[in-house]
Amino acid sequence: MTTIETTAPYLTAVKHNQQRAWASGDYAAVAARIQSIAELLVDAADLEAGSSVLDVATGSGNAALAAARSGAIVTGIDYVPTLLERARVRAAAEGFDIEFVDGDAEALPFADGSFDAVISVLGVMFTADQEAAASELLRIARPGGTIALANWTPSSFVGEMFRTVARHIAPPAGVRSPLQWGTEPRLVELLGEGASELLVRPRTFVFRFRSPDEFVDFFRGNYGPVHTAFSKLDEPGRGALHRDLAELATSHDRSIGPSLAIPSEYLEVVATRR
Repeated sequence: MTTIETTAPYLTAVKHNQQRAWASGDYAAVAARIQSIAELLVDAADLEAGSSVLDVATGSGNAALAAARSGAIVTGIDYVPTLLERARVRAAAEGFDIEFVDGDAEALPFADGSFDAVISVLGVMFTADQEAAASELLRIARPGGTIALANWTPSSFVGEMFRTVARHIAPPAGVRSPLQWGTEPRLVELLGEGASELLVRPRTFVFRFRSPDEFVDFFRGNYGPVHTAFSKLDEPGRGALHRDLAELATSHDRSIGPSLAIPSEYLEVVATRR
């Protein structure tokens, strides 16, 4: 077995590959389906009107828009410019004055204690350097401020999907799984020393599709990690991955009708900055 040390240059290369993956496909189409996760997280964070809020790894702006609806003064940051443009269009269409910034979750361009609340919905969990990202969340939240996250769990349907993809295209060696952000012990490691309170609540989101093939085609076309995996395989390999993902969707279907209803667990996390 070859061991890869997670040096800074190696993690930088991983991050660049991740950035290209998230820029592929059309994540905004996926985000449109899971908007309710952001709405629930913002409600759990109990954001105050007029408070300053940063949405880290905002993507096409789900959590930023949810926070703006609460009356907060919102900034969103992401390292995929095309997604930021979609977020700006959405904010303008809804009449919200949200600032969207091109930047890295592992090196946020803001002063210490700049925000009353920092939120991230299925975003910061995908950073290559988890310790650096967690340190940045704590740094830019003011003392007594809120850090609110939504993270897929390892046992979730999405977790199973990542493991299915990994059987066909191996993930980068030596890099922690993003699904670790969906476990309470890892959250304590990442945030515990900087938080006076850490509340963790399991929640479930249900994906709905008309058929297993529609599910696979949707994620293949739109979800960056799955889109990228298919692009790296030859035709037989793409067929095998399609079959495995369709079987996975069928095995998790709770619907009694012809369509699919696929529950996927995530953790709703609300921490108070020490």
